[in-house]
Amino acid sequence: MCSDSDKEAGLASTSYGIIGCGMMGQEHLRNIALLPDTKVTVIFEPDQGMREAAGEFAPHARFVESIDALLDEPELDCILIASPNFRHVEQLAQIAAKRPVPVLVEKPVFTDQSQLSTLDALIKTYPAPIWVAMEYRYMPPIAEFLRSSKEATGGIKMLTIREHRFPFLEKVGNWNRFNRYAGGTFVEKCCHFFDLMRLTLGAEPLRVLASGGMDVNHLDESYDGETPDMLDNGYVIVDFDNGARAMLELCMFAEGSRYQEEVSAVGPSGKIEALVPGPGRFWPQELGEPPVSQVIISPRDPKGPILQEIPVDPTLLEAGDHNGSTYYQHQKFLELVRGERSAPEVSATDGKLAVLMGIAAQISMREKRVVDMSELLTTA
Repeated sequence: MCSDSDKEAGLASTSYGIIGCGMMGQEHLRNIALLPDTKVTVIFEPDQGMREAAGEFAPHARFVESIDALLDEPELDCILIASPNFRHVEQLAQIAAKRPVPVLVEKPVFTDQSQLSTLDALIKTYPAPIWVAMEYRYMPPIAEFLRSSKEATGGIKMLTIREHRFPFLEKVGNWNRFNRYAGGTFVEKCCHFFDLMRLTLGAEPLRVLASGGMDVNHLDESYDGETPDMLDNGYVIVDFDNGARAMLELCMFAEGSRYQEEVSAVGPSGKIEALVPGPGRFWPQELGEPPVSQVIISPRDPKGPILQEIPVDPTLLEAGDHNGSTYYQHQKFLELVRGERSAPEVSATDGKLAVLMGIAAQISMREKRVVDMSELLTTA
């Protein structure tokens, strides 16, 4: 949000190119519009309906018919990639070959192990920053959880992330109904959480054990004669190299929950929890105001939980479905583009490792075995 001090500073306008303006791309557009001295100059979005919707949020942007045409735009300081998952690596490679500018690419940064050699080459040679969009890091209650977890726990031994949410929403071409396009639910949906595990624990994963299924959602859907194959629930347990362990519990037919994400960490000194509501637009009006995010610290001695509410600016809640985090993420990415910070907070390597954890979970579930991360890292 542009303040008077920002205007007085006379910051040079930063020009964005956008690849993909579906549901998530439009959330990015709404949040870019809140940033000081920014403009969306050029957009590549092949779907006509999404183009029309995006035009409402970026009325001065020029729509083009290809990524090549987008890269020809003289005013281009950075690019956002919010296209379907399986396109991310090929589009990063196309940008690298023609005009490597700073990029914010939506998660997951890749979806299939066959893309790893290309991604690894980009990590080594891309001359500008690549920032992987991991919005959950920037949710205010999660950010407070991250700031306070070490002191509250005395060193985390157990980390649990629970997401009880709504089913996958409809997207253009229904690509998010199929593993081959989305990477599988443990990749598409859960790489956020595997990223949070690594960040919270400050450690690397050793072993992954998962169980999951497609038990409720999308069973009666058919697209060109195919039934969706994305999981709608599961558990994942991860052992880390510092001795800590983490667990993910995902259920995508639990939208009746008061809180969508519940994150807890426990150590020898106590426990800390972050409770995050889902998108306000899904909260029934007859139930009154939506829940407010909370962080709860429960020391072992003296006992007694300490509850802190973490309200989020209503303007930011209105601008997206991620508890204000998309704006805070863009704020930091803009600092990177303008040279005010030296490196991405979420690197392409961070994005890669989060996906590899998701792939390990998919393999574990499918093959009914523990997956050693070295199996994937040695081929990565």
